[in-house]
Amino acid sequence: MKVSQGAPGAKILAFGHYQPSKVVTNDDLSKTMETSDEWIRSRVGIQERRIAEAESEIDLAVQAGGKALAASGLPASDVDLVIVATCTMETQIPNAAGRVATRLGIDAPGALDVNTACSGFCYALAVANDAIRAGSATNVLVIGTERFSPWIDWTDRSTAVIFADGAGAAVVGPSDTPGIGPVVWGSAGDKADAIMVKDRHSFLQQEGQTVFRWATTALHPVARQACERAGVDPAELAAFVPHQANVRIIEAIARRIGADNAVVAKDIVLAGNTSAASIPMALSRMIERGEVPSGGLALLLGFGAGLTYAGQVVEIP
Repeated sequence: MKVSQGAPGAKILAFGHYQPSKVVTNDDLSKTMETSDEWIRSRVGIQERRIAEAESEIDLAVQAGGKALAASGLPASDVDLVIVATCTMETQIPNAAGRVATRLGIDAPGALDVNTACSGFCYALAVANDAIRAGSATNVLVIGTERFSPWIDWTDRSTAVIFADGAGAAVVGPSDTPGIGPVVWGSAGDKADAIMVKDRHSFLQQEGQTVFRWATTALHPVARQACERAGVDPAELAAFVPHQANVRIIEAIARRIGADNAVVAKDIVLAGNTSAASIPMALSRMIERGEVPSGGLALLLGFGAGLTYAGQVVEIP
């Protein structure tokens, strides 16, 4: 039996992101539930979020994926694998990846969805990296897309002030040297009911304090291990881009990993928590604003429902 020979490494060629146009501010939410701008900012750090009205999670993914492809300079015909990370599909069959690929003009690629919720992009990126190095794919389009708005009870303050809609994407291609470090991933299934949708007729439920305690105590060792496995000192990082769950969680992890020279992503302030979309969307926007250098190193750290986590160091395109 023969085994394919892949590229020596893989790297991210370009990012793209997309947000729906409707803005929902904290003041808007205060009109429909007992909350306030000060209450929301002090607890999660969010000022506003975007909500999709007519657009589906597929539509959001197509927009972000198309922008990433355009920025990469690759024709759609060069992509042979599409991976979509999402946990908010309205229907489970057919999957998102095949439909997104068709709408982007990508002909007959491998197409799969990944559902590890808020860590989904990092999981999907690890699969893309391994597929290129193993010779199973040449160029991979990785997309995180979420439309949380239909899954939220908009009278429930514990979730309605947090979650939002959006998509982020990355094009991953072969490289002579590694541009994506080894993934560190895992799960805490004993806490799986801390974030859940009970059944198809239910809304998202979250035990906020359980998640907060877990995230602020268990994840900084994962971040450090991702740096160690990549052979990178945290002080060398140009950016730290964690899942955009809560500003207090982001700041707590950043303090404990020693990434003193890194720009810390806080996209949640104006985007809310977009789950699998949050990391690629945050880094794409940082690149667009010129906040991080091309060729610099960024630590990505996804974590969320499952409870699952994954992180890796990447070279910024």
